[in-house]
Amino acid sequence: MYGFSEFSVYAENPIEEEDVVAERLEMQGKKILKLNRGDPAVYFPTMKYMIDAYVKALREGKTRYSDFAGIRPLREAVAARYRRLYGTNVDAEDIVITNGVSEALMFINSVLINKGDKAVFFRPYYPLYIPDLKINGGNPIIERYSEERNWEVDTDSLERSIRKDLKAKKRLKYLVITNPNNPTGTVLEPNALRELVEIAKNHDMVLISDEIYDEITFNGAKYTSVSKLAEGIPHIILNGASKDFDATGFRIGFTIIPGKDNVSKELRRRIAEYAKLRLCVNTPAQYAVAEGISNVSEHNKGIRKLVAEIERRINFAAKRINESQYMSVVQPRGAYYLFPRLDMKAMKFKDDREFVDKLLKEKDVQLTRGSGFGEPGHIRIVGLPPKDILETALNRIEDFCKAHSR
Repeated sequence: MYGFSEFSVYAENPIEEEDVVAERLEMQGKKILKLNRGDPAVYFPTMKYMIDAYVKALREGKTRYSDFAGIRPLREAVAARYRRLYGTNVDAEDIVITNGVSEALMFINSVLINKGDKAVFFRPYYPLYIPDLKINGGNPIIERYSEERNWEVDTDSLERSIRKDLKAKKRLKYLVITNPNNPTGTVLEPNALRELVEIAKNHDMVLISDEIYDEITFNGAKYTSVSKLAEGIPHIILNGASKDFDATGFRIGFTIIPGKDNVSKELRRRIAEYAKLRLCVNTPAQYAVAEGISNVSEHNKGIRKLVAEIERRINFAAKRINESQYMSVVQPRGAYYLFPRLDMKAMKFKDDREFVDKLLKEKDVQLTRGSGFGEPGHIRIVGLPPKDILETALNRIEDFCKAHSR
């Protein structure tokens, strides 16, 4: 008798759920405007000096198994970057290199979560956070960023939820923030971060900060890493090469555990044990990313151009959205997404899932539904394509809204 894991039902990714439909339409000769996946390398080629470093590693025969925790040059480069940018007290031994942040999340849940344990997330959240928790038998406590307050954290509401559920308090294992935020583009202020650090400390939770977009900020935002504020409490910083270094396909993530306390030491040890099970991360890619981080002058030139262009594209799209009768959006200040609220009462759709499905089939524009991020009545638009593509897509969305208006 064949059987399947009870947790396999949680393995879903709303960002890709319309891919089969999009592929079928493409086979019919349609050209789909794909604004569902945040892949900068599609529109901004990975920097040449990193490509050259990858080729150099291949030619030098660096194609064998490497250290399970990551090659030392890369771990040293990551540590130096966090010391340089944020003054973090971190060294190579505090870092495990993973196959992107996704693998890091799997390791963390495997290390921390037993059946019935709980973790805190704020919606809208990155969709893959929740399945990783549930696959390990955990349950989420979902708090909410306040759209009315430009997607800021409501720490008072979080404290009330924890106090209300005393049983949950005993089983709370970690709290996750994404800063800058995917999908809203919010950049959290230092005071909000300090409050979250204090809450994690008071309730014996590991604080996890996904900082994968930390250098992609604009519109006057000033970025603060949790590592600047959380010294002395167990915390994990997640980062990687995908976004700041425009190398999504390299699949290189950084799991940084800077703390010197006993909990942090045990976290490092246990995550490293899981890393041993998959042997190692792509070896030549690690050498390329080590060069990408260490060549600060070349990286700074590249990231400045990237961020300036993203800012122009995001601001253009945000202005167009806020001129619509059917959508409105909080101005993003980081990452490269827009997360408009739909005026569902003005249109004949039962929910945001139906909206994105019909939009793809009728207008050849692929987006992601907001309910996939825990926030119904919204859509996520990737703001990476050139202005002409964004303009065409937004015109089609507006026409689509009008055609289905009440």
